Amino acid sequence: MPPFRRKKASKSFPVKVCTLDAELEFNLEWRATGRDLFDLVCRTIGLRETWFFGLQFEDTKHFISWLKLDKRVQDQCVSQMPGTPFMLLCKLYPEDVAEELIQEVTQHLLFLQVKQAILSMDIYCPPEASVLLASYAVQAKVFFYGDYDENAYKPGMLASEDLLPQRVIDQYQMTPEMWEDRIKIWYADHKGMSRDEAEMEYLKIAQDLDMYGVNYFAINNKKDTDLYLGVTALGLNIYEKDNKLTPKTTFPWSEIKHISFDDKKFVIKFVEKTVTNFIFFSPKGMNKLILDLCIGNHDLYMRRRKPDTMEVQQMKAQAKEEKQRRQVERNKLAREKQLREAAERERAAMEQRLLQYQEEIRLANDALRRSEETAELLAEKGRMAEEEASLLAQKATDAERENARLRLTAIRTEEEKVHLERKTREAEFLTARLVEESEKRAAEAERLKAELVAARVAEKQAKEKLLNFLSRTSNGSLPPSSTVPSSLFPSTCSLPAELGGEVLQNGNSVPSETELNSYQLVPDDSDPHIHRLSLEIEKERVEYLAKSKHLQQQLDELRCEFSVLRVDQTAATLDRLHEEQARAGDNKYSTLRRLKQGSTKTRVAFYEEL
Repeated sequence: MPPFRRKKASKSFPVKVCTLDAELEFNLEWRATGRDLFDLVCRTIGLRETWFFGLQFEDTKHFISWLKLDKRVQDQCVSQMPGTPFMLLCKLYPEDVAEELIQEVTQHLLFLQVKQAILSMDIYCPPEASVLLASYAVQAKVFFYGDYDENAYKPGMLASEDLLPQRVIDQYQMTPEMWEDRIKIWYADHKGMSRDEAEMEYLKIAQDLDMYGVNYFAINNKKDTDLYLGVTALGLNIYEKDNKLTPKTTFPWSEIKHISFDDKKFVIKFVEKTVTNFIFFSPKGMNKLILDLCIGNHDLYMRRRKPDTMEVQQMKAQAKEEKQRRQVERNKLAREKQLREAAERERAAMEQRLLQYQEEIRLANDALRRSEETAELLAEKGRMAEEEASLLAQKATDAERENARLRLTAIRTEEEKVHLERKTREAEFLTARLVEESEKRAAEAERLKAELVAARVAEKQAKEKLLNFLSRTSNGSLPPSSTVPSSLFPSTCSLPAELGGEVLQNGNSVPSETELNSYQLVPDDSDPHIHRLSLEIEKERVEYLAKSKHLQQQLDELRCEFSVLRVDQTAATLDRLHEEQARAGDNKYSTLRRLKQGSTKTRVAFYEEL
């Protein structure tokens, strides 16, 4: 029996695949093809609409490439960069998202990719449409934010979200709060919308943008004019270098028969044999990518115009059943939500009533406590009143005693009054006698004064007679040495002190002292006038115009609103082109219809003249 040989382990290498909301890591066998990796990724995330997607990577020459499914992964310039991430992206865009997309995972991946392209400005989006798309992007996070609730919404709640292209923000003199208010108005209109519905509405608006689903490549025609080739789900568009919005000509896939390239030269043959070939020149590293996208979009274009395969029919049936089931669940949840809201409202009302009852009980307890306190106060006042009554009775008794004492005192006072009156009469009588005696004394003084004056006159006369007598005696019988006694000639005569004093008193008048008063003048201050100023406050009410159901009318209104706040210097080339297109009444689909009106031959000739 041959010895047991261990089977040699096959070599493997790590691979990282990134979607726009997840990262996946796998270990692949060394011989694994692109199909093996792509199918592994699709099975992992549950993706069945695989024809829209591909795995994108950057090769060793730093060119963006799509992983070829029929070749080994290691043979596609990836072997030298182990662990290089692949990006699962939408490679071929649907013509009508509402009709073609079946699975929610397909819709979600496309939504994330288109949203990223708009925010990174790879897809031009006018400002008014950017605000509307931002409101749907917020509603798509319904599991995070929930439906708009005016009571629960807080200003600045959307500040952490990247919702608007930087180009749009730079064009207007608006604060982040003003942008959030605009987004919030439409976010409130999406109440009740589920995540998949919000994402679908987002894609419906985005697919009408001019640059949606267009892969641009720089090319040159025979005159070496710089142009852009746009590969789309409907055909090939030719753009001028400065205008990626409006194509100069277009070639639908139904008119194209064959596409090939030789080095940098691309040749497109048409179904009409009389039409000359469409030739352009592209950079050498881009020709394979252009051909790959052309083949994929052409095949998908033809596939859409054929009956659905059995697999697609089964997927649509399953998706329809799933939608119906989810709709039933959603309706059930809505009813339960209504019942819960009603129960919560009833609970809130009961809690309110309970609080009201508790407040009433508290008030009743307070009233009872106040009543008890009032009763105690009244009892205390009653005791105090009794004490005051006893005090008043005691005071009344004392007052009666005092009254009796006062009556006795009054009687005694009356007797004293009579006694005093008698004494007063006696004093008056004595005063009258004294006055009378004084008058007698005055009369006696006057009499004595008159007698004094008469005595002086008599003395003077006696002196004169004596002098005359002496003079006669000296001449006759008396000796000269004879003298007369001095007592006979009094030199002075003293007046009574009382009279002397009266004379001085009567002779001199002493003037009385004058008192001077000084007054300080105090100004008469009058009260200042008080002026009352009345301020009238005007309330400015900003009323928004009623929003129409039609989406275009809503966008026009928002465009007019933004035009006031726009900074003219920041208008980009694409913005001016979009405004010109809007003034002309053109859009993405009307432009393509107008370009298709001419024959293929005419359009090729027009391209060659560019």
